[in-house]
Amino acid sequence: MPALFTFYDPAASGEDFFSERFLHEVEHNVAPAVWPTLVAFAVVAALTPLLILAARRTGFLSYPRARDIHTRPVPYLGGVGMYLGFAAACLAFLRGAPSVPGLLVLGGLTTAVLLVDDRVGMPALVKLGVQVGVAVLAVLVFGFGIHFIFLPPLHVRDLGLFALPVTVVWIVGMQNTINLLDGLDGLAASVVGVTALVLLIASTNRPDQAHVVALSGALAGVCAGFLLFNFHPARIFMGDSGAHFLGLAVALLAVIGVAKIAVTAALLVPVLALALPIADTALAIVRRRRHGQSIAHADTRHLHHRLLELGLTQREICLLFACSTGILGAAGLTVFGHRRILAVAIVLLIVVLSTVLGERLRGSRRRIPVPFYRVVRLLLEGRGLR
Repeated sequence: MPALFTFYDPAASGEDFFSERFLHEVEHNVAPAVWPTLVAFAVVAALTPLLILAARRTGFLSYPRARDIHTRPVPYLGGVGMYLGFAAACLAFLRGAPSVPGLLVLGGLTTAVLLVDDRVGMPALVKLGVQVGVAVLAVLVFGFGIHFIFLPPLHVRDLGLFALPVTVVWIVGMQNTINLLDGLDGLAASVVGVTALVLLIASTNRPDQAHVVALSGALAGVCAGFLLFNFHPARIFMGDSGAHFLGLAVALLAVIGVAKIAVTAALLVPVLALALPIADTALAIVRRRRHGQSIAHADTRHLHHRLLELGLTQREICLLFACSTGILGAAGLTVFGHRRILAVAIVLLIVVLSTVLGERLRGSRRRIPVPFYRVVRLLLEGRGLR
């Protein structure tokens, strides 16, 4: 079975690791993603300036609120551009691919309905109802479903009737995770872009997953094109429409790609890649319930807000989250045997984090409430424990 990292044998020599045969395998397995990625990137990059102009002329702006970080009105149509870029790549290269009609219909429905929320606001229960409704459609109408789970120590070979609720929880959870992550310029797009690349690599292990490789590449291209205008200082926001579209896309790509590969702990790939925002979402729910608040109650106690208080800039926080996503995603990919290059990737990402953030932490004496704070801080500063 050809796979992108078939030749990553820990016992292999350096010559084998970068052999002509290996490079040919890389080219062969990644090739389906190249053009969808480029087209998605180009469409989003071309459309976004037009959407910025249209938003300003129609008053479709995000005005600063007490809990917001931005201090000026910012256009709010980024989600439309991202969906159109993804749809363009799919229609150009993947029209006959399985799951594409469902992805486009569900993605378009999510973007359109949540655009109403961006414009006039929707009650939390109504928004949750929309999320659940889209997830149920995904399972019952378009056939997306998680039918087995291999997450140690939980091994379930056939979920049966539980496939529907498990898949709905997965989709709704991913949408809300990305939505809560969208609190800083470029943060959600950076994390989802890296996650899409992780899913791309995971899907190269099977020849029947070429369409998932292409779809993951298109999603990464969408995020990269949007970041041109969303990286701090942002000229446009994705809004709830964009955040929910990205969350839905990640959830469904995981279902049709990694989640269908019958190997132990396959679901660990998307779960680990998004471990940081997932944990932040879980802590937000616990925190709000402890204070007697609705889980939909907005606050400024998310991890990215606390990092801002620590003194990191928005760009540094995006780098921190993107590198963490890459490191954790690479760790998840080791279930496929991609050990050698993933070890290299993890080391390089840790070096980037240590280099960029170490000096910042040296100059700050404030604590951030995370487990093992002192250990993490000393490691990033490049010092040993005493």
